[in-house]
Amino acid sequence: MDNKREHRSGHGPRSKRPIEKPKNFKAVLKRFLHFSRPYLPAIIAALLLSAVGAVMTIIGPDKLRQIAKLIEEGVTASLKCGGQIGIDLAAVGKVCLNLAFLYGFGALCSYAQGFIMATVTQRLSFTMRDMISGKINRLPLKYFDKVSYGDVLSRVTNDVDTIGQTLNMSIGQLTSAFALFFGSLIMMLYTNVILTLVAVLSTILSFALMAIIMARSQKYFVRQQKQLGSINGHIEEIYSGLNIVRAYNGEEQSEKVFSEINSKLFESAWKSQFISGIMMPLMGFVGNFGYAAVCIAGAMLVMDGRMGFDVIIAFMIYIRLFTQPLGQLAQSLTGLQSTAAAAERVFEFLDEEELSPEEQGAVTSHKSQGRVEFRDVCFGYTPEKQVIRNFSALATTGQKIAIVGPTGSGKTTIVNLLMRFYEPDSGEILIHGIPSRKMTRSCVRDQFCMVLQDAWLFEGSIRENIIYSMEGITDEQVESACRAVGLHHYIRTLPNGYDTILGDNAGVSAGQRQLITIARAIIENAPLLILDEATSSVDTRTELQIQRSMEKLTEGRTSFIIAHRLSTIKSADLILVMRDGEIIERGNHSELLREGGFYAELYNSQFDEPSA
Repeated sequence: MDNKREHRSGHGPRSKRPIEKPKNFKAVLKRFLHFSRPYLPAIIAALLLSAVGAVMTIIGPDKLRQIAKLIEEGVTASLKCGGQIGIDLAAVGKVCLNLAFLYGFGALCSYAQGFIMATVTQRLSFTMRDMISGKINRLPLKYFDKVSYGDVLSRVTNDVDTIGQTLNMSIGQLTSAFALFFGSLIMMLYTNVILTLVAVLSTILSFALMAIIMARSQKYFVRQQKQLGSINGHIEEIYSGLNIVRAYNGEEQSEKVFSEINSKLFESAWKSQFISGIMMPLMGFVGNFGYAAVCIAGAMLVMDGRMGFDVIIAFMIYIRLFTQPLGQLAQSLTGLQSTAAAAERVFEFLDEEELSPEEQGAVTSHKSQGRVEFRDVCFGYTPEKQVIRNFSALATTGQKIAIVGPTGSGKTTIVNLLMRFYEPDSGEILIHGIPSRKMTRSCVRDQFCMVLQDAWLFEGSIRENIIYSMEGITDEQVESACRAVGLHHYIRTLPNGYDTILGDNAGVSAGQRQLITIARAIIENAPLLILDEATSSVDTRTELQIQRSMEKLTEGRTSFIIAHRLSTIKSADLILVMRDGEIIERGNHSELLREGGFYAELYNSQFDEPSA
C-alpha cells in the first residue's frame, strides 16, 4: 500500500457483492483491444506470420496434385510405350523440394508466431498485475470493507492467468483458422467449382450450430470466473480465522457454505465446458460428412470423365483443411469467451472509485512539532449513519491524549481520520496549523508512528519486520528498540537471532509479535504517536514493561492512545471520553474520577477498589 502501515477498519462485516449480469461480449473485447494497443504491432506481426504459415499449408495440396498428375501422366505414357517407365522423376523431385520448402517455411512462421504471442501475452499479464497492484494502493479502505480479499486475489491470479493462457492459444489459432478456411475455399474454387459447392453446403450447418452454442455458453463462462472469486474469498476467510472456526465448532457451517459455493462453481464450470465441448465433436461430424460428400461427388465426376484423379487427391486434402478451421474457430472463440469473462472482472476492478485526488499544491514534506487540532469533525462510513459528530479537540506538543469509550463509540475511527485512511464528511483536522487535506497522504502518514490492535507482520526476518520501509537503520538502533520493549533477550535466544524468519513455525507468540510492532514504532521516531489497543495482546506483566517503555517513547511527542484497560492511561494529560461518536467528558484521570461521570463508571467496572 502507499502508506507505511497496513490497516483494516473494524466497523462492520464485509458484505459480498451480488453477481451482476455479464456485460456485452463485444464491448468487453473492444475495451480489451484498446488496452492491448501498445502491443498491436507485435500482435499484427504474429497474425501475419500465422496467416503466412496457413498459406504455405494451403499451397501444399496443389503441389501434391502436381506430383499426382506427373505420376499419372508417366503411368499413362508407360502403358502407351509398352511398359517403359515414363515418369519424369526429376520433375517430381523438384516439386517435392518445393513442397518441403513450403512446409518448412510454414513451420518456421508458426514457431515465430507462437514466440511473439507468448511474449505479448506474458507482457499483458505483467501489465495487468502491475495495474491491479497500483489500483490496490489507490483504492479507499471502504472498498475492502465490502469486498473479500479472496475475490481481489482471484482477479490478480485466476483472471489474469486465464487471460494470458487463453489469449496465447486463441489469437494465433483464430488467424490460422481464418486463413485456412478462406484460403482453402479459394483453392477449392480454383480446382473445381462443383466439389466446392458440395463442401460449402455441408458446412453451413456448422456455422448455425456454432452461433447458437456461443450465445448460450458465454453466460456460464462469466459465472465460472465470478464463482472462482467467491470460493477464493471464502477459503481466505476460513483459513485466516481457522482457530475461531474451530473454537466455535463452525466446521460444519463453513463446510456447508463451501459446498454451496463449490456446487455453483461446479454447475457453471460444467455447463460452460459441456456446451463448448460439444463444438469439437460436432465439427468433427460435419467435417466427416463433408468429406464423404466430396468423395462421392468426386467419384461420380471421375467416372463421367469430367476430371482426373489428381483433383480428387488434392480435394480430399482441401476438404480437411476447409473443415478443420471450423473446429479451431470453435475452440478459439471458446477461449475468447473465457478471456472476455476474465477481462470483465479485471476491468471492473480497475474501474472502481479511487481515493480522492490530492489538492493542487498540497504539502509534500512537513516537519510537525506535534500540535493536532480537530475542528467540528463529522464522519460516517455510510451516508445514512454518522459515527463521529462534531468532534473538536486540541492536542499540544508533547501531550498524551487518551481516547476511551465503549465499543463502537468511534475511537478507532478517530485514528482512521488522523491517518487519512478516510476523509471527514465535514470539519477539518489540522497538523501543526496545516489542514490534513492540504497535505499529501504520504506526508500526513510520515508524521505518525503507530501500533495497531492487530500485530501486522510479514514473512521475513525479525530485523526486516522492525525496519519495514525505513532506510539507514543500523543494527544498534534495532537492538536498542528491542531492549526498550524487553524483547532483545528473547531474540538472542533464537537460533538465528534477529535473522529468524517470522512464519508459521517461528514459535513467536501473539504478545511477542505485538512487541515487534512496538519496536518498529520506536525505530520510526515520528513526532506523532498512535497506540490503538497496543497492549491488548500481552499479559499484565508484559503490559507494565511496555508502559515503562512507552513512557520514554512518548517523551516530547504528541501521543494518541486508545485503550480499554483504563489502568494504562492514568498518566495521560488529557482523556477524551466518547460515546455515540461524541465527546461527553474530558480531563485527566483524577479530574474525571472526581466528577463521578461515565468515565468513573467505566473505571470502577474494571477494578474492585473504590474510585476515590
